[in-house]
Parts: sequence; structure tokens; C-alpha cells
Amino acid sequence: MKILLTGANGYIGKRLLVHLLDLNHEVICCVRDKNRMDVDASVKNISFVEIDFLDEVQADKIPKDIDLAYYLIHSMSASTQDFDQKEARSAENFNSYMAHTSVKQVIYLSGIVNNEELSKHLTSRKKVEDILSQGNFKLTVLRAGIVVGSGSSSFEIIRDLCEKLPVMVAPKWLETKTQPIAVRDVIALLTGVILNEKCYNKSFDIGGPDVLTYKEMLQKYAKVRKLKLWIISVPLMSPRLSSYWLYFVTSTTYSLAVNLVDSMTTEVVAKNNDLQKLLNIEPISYEEAIEKAFQKIEQNLVVSSWKDALISGRFNDLKQHIKVPEYGCLKNVKTIKVNDVNRALENIWSIGGNRGWYYGNWLWKIRGYLDLMAGGVGLRRGRTHPDKIFPGDALDFWRVLYADKEEKRLLLFAEMKLPGEAWLEFKITDDNQLIQTATFRPKGIWGRMYWFSVLPFHYFIFGGMIRNIVKYKPD
Repeated sequence: MKILLTGANGYIGKRLLVHLLDLNHEVICCVRDKNRMDVDASVKNISFVEIDFLDEVQADKIPKDIDLAYYLIHSMSASTQDFDQKEARSAENFNSYMAHTSVKQVIYLSGIVNNEELSKHLTSRKKVEDILSQGNFKLTVLRAGIVVGSGSSSFEIIRDLCEKLPVMVAPKWLETKTQPIAVRDVIALLTGVILNEKCYNKSFDIGGPDVLTYKEMLQKYAKVRKLKLWIISVPLMSPRLSSYWLYFVTSTTYSLAVNLVDSMTTEVVAKNNDLQKLLNIEPISYEEAIEKAFQKIEQNLVVSSWKDALISGRFNDLKQHIKVPEYGCLKNVKTIKVNDVNRALENIWSIGGNRGWYYGNWLWKIRGYLDLMAGGVGLRRGRTHPDKIFPGDALDFWRVLYADKEEKRLLLFAEMKLPGEAWLEFKITDDNQLIQTATFRPKGIWGRMYWFSVLPFHYFIFGGMIRNIVKYKPD
């Protein structure tokens, strides 16, 4: 079967792709930048189409003979203001694309919308559902609440709160009820409804067996992890203050924090339906979902993370930054002879996250805190895998633009708050020289003042970093 997968490099999309290929489907991945897809060249039955559904429709881009399509496009992390307009436009353009194909069914993953007064986020999801229902295909909608799995935004926020705050003064919305579902069950349901005529033109709420308050979710997480946790709920914390609370304590972005808080005041409990019985799928409990998430983390098998979505950072297009500018830039270039190329490469590919930056990690942490105070991403995102890097990955407050071990080159772009743009490149030449280049394109006089103010720190940090990269040996 030929399947079109939108949002293929998103949190759910990456995981769904693996299962569709395992089921021997032919998958066409719709992405804005195919270079971000970390797929082995030997993998069969997969192809890529570069499309931004916010742009003008070019009908000939999508193959006409597709049988089924997944709609996994969401913009909640992009902004706090106009994400609903973007989501509506994307859905309308998607319908226009589908009108030129033979698609039979579209499967849309949405949010549970069982309250009369919905948050802006859930209202937008419902509007997208209404728009898709006007397409020339059979629509199946799966509505989920909190998705729990290694790398999911909900799981990472709960993890950050419980691991960092043994005593928590929390807002009153922690008493709101929700029905979490494991990501593995979401994937099973998404694949289970494929061309199932009993699911055509229907919507189904999906959830796990546990209906919990957000407070109970935190407490059960602490129980699984054997942590001591005290939660004090206060009624005085406004939505804005709650958003700042989430932003400063967890790894979420401010725009996502605002939209999450907006949604967390609304109860999201699945209505009874026969989908699970129809597909013979019994969802696992919330506590088991947490345990399985940590099994993946401990085995370094996290397939996808919400932090790797481009909308969690400064820009939406890798291509416009991948060519490092030559003119109007300030640079710091270090070169050193490499005796053990393989070890140096492994060290470069393990940079950031728990490994750190090989020199002055406390200075990097201070820079991360300053960035956080300025509204940036800080160092909280870490990295998805300890020693694997792919284009598009988040790496502390950097974004991976280019990563090719055969070419021995890694290029990062800064997503921290800066009066300009910054790149950091590592490249080992054919004569075994490691060239480490920090490039900064300042914006106006403030950009230049910033560069020269941190120049003394650069002397020690970049010099120490390149020396330690070539000689560091993991324990």
C-alpha cells in the first residue's frame, strides 16, 4: 500500500514511519527538509517529498496514486498568537493536494475535545478536523490527550518537574483530570485503523486505562522513580505565571508552555467507544508507560523527541543557514593535529548533553542560564542520543545543520538569543588536522560589542575544547 506521511520528522511521525515500513507499506514522507530525516540509505519502500503546507499548493509534488495519508501537522510550539491560523491554512492546502490524488482514507491525530469551552489549542485541532472532513476522502480522527513516551513533551515536562523539584508549589490546574496514553498504543491505533471501513468518517477518543489529575500523574511518576515528592497547590498562580513556572523549571519553550497551560485548565477524558475492542488493542497503564519510556532511555533507543522539531527553536528551515557566510563575519579558528582520528570523531559526535563541551562546562552552564533568562532555549534540551547526531537534531542550545562522519564534518547553528547569528563547525581534513571554526555574523553595533566582550572567554573555551576533543578518553 502506498501511504503519504505528513509530519514524518515529528515526534509521532518518526515512530509511525518505523511501524509502517515494518508492515511493508510504501511510505512517501512529506517534510520541509529531507536532509533532516535520519534514514539509512539502504531502507526500502521510502521516498521523500519536500513540501511546506503553508506555501502555495503545487499539486504535481505529491504522487497521484496514494492509497492513504496521515495528517500529523501541528503548530502549537511555533507561537502563542497565530498557530491556529497556520493550522487551518495547512489543512486547507492539504485538502487541495489530496484533490489531485486517489487517496481513499486520511487519518488525523487530534486532541480530545469533549468540553463546551475549549482552549485555543483544542479549538484549533477541532477546526482542522472540520476542514479535513470537507476533503474528497474518508476521514478517521483519533483524539488523544497526554501522550506518554520517551522524548514526548508531556513526559519530559513531568520528568523535569519531578526530578528537579522535590517540593513543588503548583497551580490549581494540577487538579484537572486527563487520560494519558502510551505512545506505543497511539502507534498501534494509528496503524490499526488503516483502510478499516468501520472507522470511515468517524472520530474516536483514545486514552489509557487511567483517568488521573495532573497532580496524580506527577505523584505516580515519583512512585515509579522512587522519588520523594511534596506538592502544594495554590489558587493564586495566574496562567501567565504558570507558563513562566513551566518555562524556567522544564525544558519546554515559552510558546509551548503558554499553549500547554491554556490546555491544562480543560479536562480531557476520553469518551467511551468501541475502537479498542474493534482493533483488539488493550492500552497499558500510565505507570507501565513510564517504565517502558525509561527502558528506551537506558538502552539509548529513543526514536524521536519533541525537542528535535524545528519549531522548538529559532528557525524553520535548515537550508537558509547551512552555508556559513564568509563576509561581514567575525571568526575564531583553531587547528590541531589529530593522532587518533576515530577517537576524535567519536568525541565530536558525543559533544554536548551529559558529556558537555570538553572545557569550562561551568561557563557553558552560565551562558545557558543567561540565555534562559533572556527567553532562549538554554542548555535544557540536551541531546536525544549520547553518540549519534543527525541533521535537524537539537543539541543543547545549538541545532545540527550538517553531520557526516564519512566526510568528518559537523556543523551547528546557535539557537540561543544573540545579537546576530552564530555557527560552530568541526572538520577533520585528509592530513588529519582538526579545524574548529566559530563564526559570528553580528547584527549592528550591539552584535560587534557582544563578540568583543566575550572574546577573552572564547580564547580559553575554544582553545581548551579543541585540545580536549583530540585527547579525551571516556571512562
